[in-house]
Amino acid sequence: MKLISLAALIGAFGCFTLPAPATAQQSCGQRDQVLERLGSQYGESRQSIGLAPNNGVVELFASTETGTWTLLMTHPTGVSCLIASGQAFEMTAEVAQAKGDDA
Repeated sequence: MKLISLAALIGAFGCFTLPAPATAQQSCGQRDQVLERLGSQYGESRQSIGLAPNNGVVELFASTETGTWTLLMTHPTGVSCLIASGQAFEMTAEVAQAKGDDA
């Protein structure tokens, strides 16, 4: 269920990278440092996780108190890169319907 939501987020936001193109850099760092910053500065914790085709790990971090969220890709080398971030995070419990299910 959460993996389906994460896949939808990756599809919707996977083409965005931060910071803005003017800097021509991707925000990356060692995983432990990135997680420390997400927790201490933004109060975010991991909400879902999935495996990407390149053996990277994609994780959605969010704060249910402030509504901020961050989508990370961690490469097998241990480097985590910001894919997207935003506000108004909301936990949902939607379940994908099986093909042919008209309900």
